[in-house]
Amino acid sequence: MHIAVVALLVPDYDAGLAFYADGLGFEVTSDEDQGNGKRWVTVRPPGGTTELLLARAVNDQQRAAIGNQTGGRVGFFLRTDDFTTTLATLQTAGATLHEAPRNEPYGQVVVWSDPFGNKWDLLGSLNYSTHMA
Repeated sequence: MHIAVVALLVPDYDAGLAFYADGLGFEVTSDEDQGNGKRWVTVRPPGGTTELLLARAVNDQQRAAIGNQTGGRVGFFLRTDDFTTTLATLQTAGATLHEAPRNEPYGQVVVWSDPFGNKWDLLGSLNYSTHMA
């Protein structure tokens, strides 16, 4: 077994695609019209297997949960082999950094949010010879 898809509330499908696909370079794995304004839109990082379902919030309760699906905690974790380049891509795409990058026993890490408020960790391998600002 494996987790195939995780839903991520966004205000609009195209806004989600603009950030994740156009900004971060995630692959669009599906974008299917389901009628009545609904679409099945999934993306995944290059080389990844788990997909994000960009789920458009359709009522007040769902709109209120955008960016707070995990109660303010980091709920998503993106691992990269090139921390510096991925961090620069995040910043160019419009991600908000919540701290300076830091080294932890498990690797480099920085907490960031997408434009919708969803909190993520960017995780990279630890390289003590690299000084991070």
